This record gives sequence, structure tokens and C-alpha cells, in this order.
Amino acid sequence: MRIGVLKELHTDGVTIVPDTLKKNPALAPFFFIEKGAGQMAGFKDEDYEKYSNTATREEVLFKSDILISQEAIQEEELQKIKKGAIYISQFEPFNQPDISQKLKKYGIQGFSLDMIPRSTIAQSMDVLSSMASIAGYKSVLMAADRLNRHFPMMMTAAGTIRPAKVLVLGAGVAGLQAIATARKLGAMVEAFDVRKASKEEVESLGAKFVEVEGAADDSNAGGYAVEQSEDFIKRQKQEVQNRAIGADVIITTAQVRGRKAPVLVEKETVEKMQWGSVIIDLAASTGGNCALTKDGETYVHNGVIIIGDSGLARKMPRDSSTLFSNNVMNFLKLMFNKENELAVDLENEILKSSLV
Repeated sequence: MRIGVLKELHTDGVTIVPDTLKKNPALAPFFFIEKGAGQMAGFKDEDYEKYSNTATREEVLFKSDILISQEAIQEEELQKIKKGAIYISQFEPFNQPDISQKLKKYGIQGFSLDMIPRSTIAQSMDVLSSMASIAGYKSVLMAADRLNRHFPMMMTAAGTIRPAKVLVLGAGVAGLQAIATARKLGAMVEAFDVRKASKEEVESLGAKFVEVEGAADDSNAGGYAVEQSEDFIKRQKQEVQNRAIGADVIITTAQVRGRKAPVLVEKETVEKMQWGSVIIDLAASTGGNCALTKDGETYVHNGVIIIGDSGLARKMPRDSSTLFSNNVMNFLKLMFNKENELAVDLENEILKSSLV
């Protein structure tokens, strides 16, 4: 049995870190890590060689029975994977509907980590939540760095500086982490989410929950937002605009799986915000919650700094790799029996849901 780990080509992170291998001595000898895979995240080849093996990219591609990467590789490399192998990655099948046919074409059984159910039983494998937590934290640090004023209240001999006002749109994992971080930095925080269940969590972190009545039921949405009625969206946008005008920072995180992100901050809203305010849009890759967001870009509109970046976790590659690695190992263990033999049970709810 050979479990191959590829070096990421477009991010500094790595799928498996040495500490995860150390904690799983039964599976560690099966691993073959591409040379240099962990370098940009701060992990050396010799760190891996204490517990597993290293190999060239070609060897990992050609010889692995199970192949793992954070980002899915291109088709020219898919062709190199041996027929019948298992490939674990983030395929984003909602955004790439043809991926199933590509994998089938080359005889590869694919499991998509972004399709793992966001349920209690699968929490230890939920890579989306792990990365969202880091992104929420990083978004606040970026906003504080770019904002033209302090986050906390300061009382000085020259006068008192009021605390910054932060508005968080979307109170999922990323949003809650953003709220907690902004509060720790001393900001006044308001948060909005269409999911009623999030109110208690928001308030427990010391933030004010902005409530708009009449939201559609979200009890079966698996932690995601759901589409809302036109009337609700209209009232929601008006309330957001009212709050945004007085905000120094807006952090947006709202996404609907398989659909374009809802626009919560219109151009007109941005133009009414204070000069020097900051918008961090974590939903940029699916269209953005701000109408002016440009994915992967930072620019200024009417004095407001707009940062569109759905990959903030990548900017903290060491910690994001550690969490990702633990998630992947917990997922991988589902594929093995007590004798550490490969035994993929497609009746297992988690494996069944993530099968591409």
C-alpha cells in the first residue's frame, strides 16, 4: 500500500504534516511525500523521513494507490495516476460538474474533501470549517492593518478615541471567528446572518445580532445559507445598508453551496461608507457579497478599501496545513479496517457523500 502526498503548485500549504504522521505510526510507513512538499509551510524533508518516505513527483503520481492533495491537479497529471487508484482532494464538483467524467475516464475513484457532510459526526474531517476558522481570524488582522484608525477605545491625555465598528455578514465558522477576533481587539461588533440559530452564538461572543424577520427555513441546509424570498432580500439589503454606513470595517462570509454568493453590500452602500473604511470579502471566489468585489484583488472605491480573497487561510500555511492534515488523516482512517487494510465502505455516510 502506498499513500502519496503531492506538493501544492499554487499554495504554500501541504496536505500532510510530520506531526500527523508521528501520531499515526500504523499508517505513517505507507506514506510517500513528494520532496519539498512541506518546505513553504516550514516542514523539511528530514522531518517527514523520520516517520515516512519521500519521493519525486513522478514516483508519487505513478505508484500511489491513494493520492492526496489540497488542490486538484490538472488533467495532464491525472493521466499519470495508475488505474484503480483513489484520489482525495478538493474537486469542487458544484463548480466543476465535468470532474466526475474526467476521473471516470482515467479509472480513478475520487473523494472530494469539500463534500464531507458538515455534521457532528464529521467535524474532525471538516476541512472547510478548519480553513474558514483561519480565514475569519486573518480577515480581521488584515482589516485592522488597513484601517485608518484604532480598533480598541483609547483614553489619552489628548482625548478619547472611540472603538472601531465592525459589521460581520454571515455568522458561520469564518464569521464567528471574525467576531471573536474583532472583539478581542476591542472593536464594537455587529453581525448578521439569515440563520436564526446563529443569534445565540453571536451574542455569546459579545456582538450584537442584527435580525431581519421573515427568513426562509434553514434547518436542513447543513450549515449553509439558503435562498431567500425577494421581499426578504430587499429588507435585508436595506438593513445592511443602514448598518454599513456607520461601520469602519465590513467582513463578508455568506455563501450558498453551488450558487453565486448573495450580494449584500451594493455599490450605493459602499459609496455612503466613511472614507478609509475596509471591506474584506471572503466570498469573492463565488462572486462576492459586495457588488464591487474583484476576486483576488484589492482596490479602492470612493475611499473604501475592498479586498476580495477567499483563500486567506493560505496566508497562514503552517497552521492551516496542520489543521488540514489532521482533517485528512481522520478522513483517511475511514478507508481502513482495524488491521490497517484498505477497506472502502461506500455505505459509510461520510465516504458516500464525498464520493465524486
